[in-house]
Amino acid sequence: MNNYLVIGNPIDHSLSPKLHNYWIKKNNLKAVYDKKELNSDDLKGLIEKVKEKNISGINVTVPFKKEIIPHLDRLTLDAEVTQSVNTIILTDGKIVGHNTDIDGFENAIKDTKYNLLGKKVLVLGSGGVAPSIIFALYKMKVSSVILANRTKSKAENLQNLYNKIKIVDWGELPEFDMIVNATSVGLKKDENLDLDFSKIGKNKFFYDVIYNPRETNFLKKGKDLGNKIENGKKMFIFQAAKAFKIWHGIQPNVDDEVIKLLD
Repeated sequence: MNNYLVIGNPIDHSLSPKLHNYWIKKNNLKAVYDKKELNSDDLKGLIEKVKEKNISGINVTVPFKKEIIPHLDRLTLDAEVTQSVNTIILTDGKIVGHNTDIDGFENAIKDTKYNLLGKKVLVLGSGGVAPSIIFALYKMKVSSVILANRTKSKAENLQNLYNKIKIVDWGELPEFDMIVNATSVGLKKDENLDLDFSKIGKNKFFYDVIYNPRETNFLKKGKDLGNKIENGKKMFIFQAAKAFKIWHGIQPNVDDEVIKLLD
């Protein structure tokens, strides 16, 4: 029996076990997938378990996507460029970090039929999945990426990876076509970003990487103001499908049954 798990803090909200165990059963694999809440001090010991083959693969979520990197032997190009890892596997005796978030976001946006070509995108948050989203946005040929983070210095650190991004103060809302909440604010139902969207106009696209709860206060506000909204469920499914392929060599089905499974 092969063991897989997702790590993070918090981790209760994660639907990864539900999705991966569904695909595992569908493909008749001898495996089980679980979730585990960890602290930074636990990361080294966890990677040792992968080296000892007690764990076959790990998904990584906030706040460990960058913090896990020093414990790994090698990164794929996407993980290296973004300095963000969300999937880990032992390959030829080396612990390898992959980034499947880029493909996850790109495929999710394509699925909405929204054309990003030449669009201005405002990204909220600079940790976790933000570097992957920015990478995917440039890949989809947006005209500009604007970044806002409560701690401005953390946003400025991302300019080392992407020198074209423009940084604005938190609370400032420049003109944009699409806005992405890449923070974890909204995982708890009473959380708000405390931004004033009243003057942005209509026909914007509000995207939230959070998928549980299904509609965060950020998305509710966007909808109330007459804008297109989308949560992170499809991104979550597509990134998980790529991780599944990395681990098992099987491309799992992403169909209506899978989407309903996570409702």
